[in-house]
Amino acid sequence: MSQPLDLAAVRSFENLEFLARQLVEGFITGLHQSPYHGFSVEFSEHRLYNPGESTRHLDWKVFARTDKLFVKRYEEETNLRCHLLLDVSPSMYYPAPGHDKLRFAVLCAAAITTMLQKQRDAVGLVTFADQVELQTPVRSTSTHRHTLLLTLQQLLERSPTPRRATTDVSGVIHTIAQQIPKRSLVVLFSDMLGRAPEEQTATLAALQHLRHQNHEVLLFHIMDRATEADFDFQDRPYVFEDVETGETVKLQPSQVREQYRAAMQKYEHELVLRCGQYKIDFVPVDIREPFDRVLYAYLVKRGKVR
Repeated sequence: MSQPLDLAAVRSFENLEFLARQLVEGFITGLHQSPYHGFSVEFSEHRLYNPGESTRHLDWKVFARTDKLFVKRYEEETNLRCHLLLDVSPSMYYPAPGHDKLRFAVLCAAAITTMLQKQRDAVGLVTFADQVELQTPVRSTSTHRHTLLLTLQQLLERSPTPRRATTDVSGVIHTIAQQIPKRSLVVLFSDMLGRAPEEQTATLAALQHLRHQNHEVLLFHIMDRATEADFDFQDRPYVFEDVETGETVKLQPSQVREQYRAAMQKYEHELVLRCGQYKIDFVPVDIREPFDRVLYAYLVKRGKVR
């Protein structure tokens, strides 16, 4: 594995494009043939092995069954189109500026953008809260990549959007699903929080909508696990504020911790279960972990299961 990226050093450059480029180069070194074979190459068929050629793509499982050497042939998906969907609602700025969930989403999106552009695949960006805020074209040029990275850089530097009553993930996904004309890769970055149960059900139905249209879907479920999943607060009175609606409630964490944890575990279990049923790649994210380590682990796993 390549050496972990020193994010503190990279931050001194205040240049997301530099960060993305350095990160991707590190991935390539560590993953060897992946990630170039991670997103846009699919197994196509077998052919007989010709003596003297590379043994790199021999299918040893077939050899074990038939005692014959076959080579795996791959089909390059050179026109793969990737849509990056970023939740930029107020809850994504939790828990603190510079250490929030949006930061992980932006850094990860920048790395994936750079990775795919190196593969000559087309990438587009959608940011949303209660509605689509920004939607870029889906292109594969280096100029377009530079524009996307500048846009992501600006997201890191801006203040949270004004409070809204809801974050309409399902509506955005349905909109995008209607607009995508052919099979694409859709990557969603969201905490999937702050929504009523019926809205959570609607979001899962929207993800299923994408899968029914044969799009590949990847969900980065981004959370600050200590506080949002485990409710790990000191045992003293707090005033908790809903970062999306501004509503407040006074309570002692110990009074509700067990019920809160049980409710969160139930919701997360349902989310993981549905993603498994719909064949959606589900990546749980704790923002207290280095984002490059999370992305690297996913790419390694993806390379093994393909």
